[in-house]
Amino acid sequence: MLNGEDWTQETYLLAERAIGYQFTQKELLKQCFTHKSYSNAFGGENNERLEFLGDAVLQLIVSDALYRRAPVSEGKLTEKRKEYVSKQPLEVACQRAGILRFLRYSGGENNIHGKTESNLFEAVTAGIYLDGGMNAARDFVKRFLLPQERADYKNKLQERVQEKDKSLPEYRVAEKDGAFVCEVFALGYRASGAGTSRKAAQQSAAKSLLEILEKGTSH
Repeated sequence: MLNGEDWTQETYLLAERAIGYQFTQKELLKQCFTHKSYSNAFGGENNERLEFLGDAVLQLIVSDALYRRAPVSEGKLTEKRKEYVSKQPLEVACQRAGILRFLRYSGGENNIHGKTESNLFEAVTAGIYLDGGMNAARDFVKRFLLPQERADYKNKLQERVQEKDKSLPEYRVAEKDGAFVCEVFALGYRASGAGTSRKAAQQSAAKSLLEILEKGTSH
């Protein structure tokens, strides 16, 4: 973190590299990383208004991603969204991006506490949205906050099944010729998959069964 220090040209480059997005409006980028303690001491805009906007942008991006992931109820979608758009997961996303080191603040580190990291992630999301639009903001959020959504077919299948039944999908895994083969059964359907590990085979089978359920036909 930068206590009482302004950004150099190198800071702009390093911050954009960490974010994975190049800003057109460089002052907006710096504002994303300006804590109120810094603006109180040295003037200029801080990132509090960006935090407000970023919260709304994050809510939309995460809601859209979860809605498209699986046809579950509104209540389950709301519960799942809390797992992403709350203090702890946003802190983890901020740490994953490695962007706290660029924050401008002033005074002792007691000024940097509470929701500083989660607020910073919100502010950067808003800055990217204002500078590059929703697609750029979505790419940033998916890269650092939603990476696990890419391959968690087992979780998707479980949510799909429990919308219709209280039971869980049943997995049967066998090893054959150094590879793993898995069969999965749920809602009267079956599917199979293979992989180099038990987990990979289960994910492959779950993906296949999800495709079958979406088509409404048996394998």
